[in-house]
Amino acid sequence: MTIEKDPHHAAVAEENICRAGLSDRVEIRNGLALEISPELQQKFANSFDFMFIDADKENDVEYMKWALRLCRPGAMVVVDNVIRFGGVLDPDSVQRDPGARGSRDLFEFISTHPMLDATAIQTVGEKGWDGFALVVIKPD
Repeated sequence: MTIEKDPHHAAVAEENICRAGLSDRVEIRNGLALEISPELQQKFANSFDFMFIDADKENDVEYMKWALRLCRPGAMVVVDNVIRFGGVLDPDSVQRDPGARGSRDLFEFISTHPMLDATAIQTVGEKGWDGFALVVIKPD
């Protein structure tokens, strides 16, 4: 399943999934993840083994809370773009950049949550200096 906010991105995803021969196994939902997630909880609570979060960074803590509801213990959650060109460590950036603040809040949430283990991986490439968090929901 993928949730795409932008209808254009949803159409691109649908085309690629179809081309890969996975249309019968992948569902595309168009809309805001924070609005769609409560619907998913009714049908898919504790069902997912993997979740990839690449959305508005200021809501990363909320997305992680939904991951805890939707993923089963042992699941892997990847959160993209969490280094924010180093802004996550810069107090000035955290004050002026909601994305850096959201990533910082995410790391604080993960570090204090008893069911989560995580690490962040820094990447450097054509998009600059960024990275992702690998989070494991601990088995009971």
